[in-house]
Amino acid sequence: MTDYRYPESHVFYRKLGRRYPRIVRGEGCWLYDERGKGYLDAVGGAYVANLGHSNPEMAEALARQAGEFGYVSATAFTHGPVEELARELAATLPRGLDKLYFLSSGSEAVEAALKLARQYWIEAGKPGKHRIIALNPSYHGNTLLALSASAREQYKLPFRCGCRGADATCPACSGAALEDAIRRAGADTVAAFIAEPVGGSSTGASTPRPEYFRAIREICDRYDVLFVADEILCGAGRTGSWWAIEPYGVAPDLMTLGKGISGGYAPLSAVAAPERIVDVIANGSGSFLHAQTFSFHPVACAAGLAAVRMLKRDRLVERCATLGRILQRRLAALTELPHVGDVRGRGLLAGIEFVEDKATRAPFPRAAKFVEAFTEAAQEAGLVVWPNVGHADGVNGDLVVVAPPFIITEQEIEELATRFASAHAVALKSVKAGVR
Repeated sequence: MTDYRYPESHVFYRKLGRRYPRIVRGEGCWLYDERGKGYLDAVGGAYVANLGHSNPEMAEALARQAGEFGYVSATAFTHGPVEELARELAATLPRGLDKLYFLSSGSEAVEAALKLARQYWIEAGKPGKHRIIALNPSYHGNTLLALSASAREQYKLPFRCGCRGADATCPACSGAALEDAIRRAGADTVAAFIAEPVGGSSTGASTPRPEYFRAIREICDRYDVLFVADEILCGAGRTGSWWAIEPYGVAPDLMTLGKGISGGYAPLSAVAAPERIVDVIANGSGSFLHAQTFSFHPVACAAGLAAVRMLKRDRLVERCATLGRILQRRLAALTELPHVGDVRGRGLLAGIEFVEDKATRAPFPRAAKFVEAFTEAAQEAGLVVWPNVGHADGVNGDLVVVAPPFIITEQEIEELATRFASAHAVALKSVKAGVR
């Protein structure tokens, strides 16, 4: 066995100060390393492995398509997998969103959606509309434009508020903050507002008040601003409905999809748009000014097609809703643990927030690195979670998110909670001892 760490390996790892276990096989919700140790993948890698690991139908679908042809350029050809996948997905999407542009990653999809919003306004005769407004904190991707939508303070809305969703008149919770931001920027300069219908890792599966997105939809309509729903993490059934925006009873102008739409068996994402927006470009320049080599990739689309058909055939979205209620109920009991300040989420997406003071919800100081200690302890205990920091004030704040495959069982949910409690005790001991 080799020591898989920098600089012993030739791999430029994402984190350069740790050793990586080498995974040699997967089975359902579990991963196994070369030593034989099993890990309960409680977050589907990165909110991706919705169908579980080593699904034979998925493997066969990829192999079959690769055997026919592996790649064609979307500038010259279309093909069966992309046509069929677009048709299957369109049948699930909110009203009007029936045109799909396929890419490889969530960052690329957000980048394309924001560029589409900009090009739409230019071709619609309103070139001054160029600003993007986003929530704070939020995360929409690592490409430059997507990262800018996540990181420009002047274009963000304050997400965190004192009412914690209890006050319908709170500016952050009611949508009034969006209207104020549009007015301050000037409606004739604002192209789009982007938000996750259910929060991802940056807010720990936060859920807004039921009327929030209805207010957002009305404000965007009134000021002629496109509403972009980022469903890359929370969509494709993860929250117990096909798309997380559904329970709010509104439809966005644009939507980004990714992660789970291929079950992680191939890199795949998409932008969903209505004909009324695409028509403006079709009747104008005639071409969306965005192109990438691996867009509309046949093998990736074949993976997406197999995954979406499996979600429908096996009623896995409905199963996600049923098992999600069990997961949320079981994880809620973790608030009895010391320093667990909140458990929140919907479906098979849940965030667990760690705090120094449970009464005031004051976060641990960043120097304590509590979530890092917990994540390491969890992996040592054979549990994979997703950590995040900084949600409290931009620096402090510790939380982890779980998002297991849709095929998880009640017994595995119990195992998840048990291993979580064990890792919590180890992390708390190491932080209090000043190990970190």
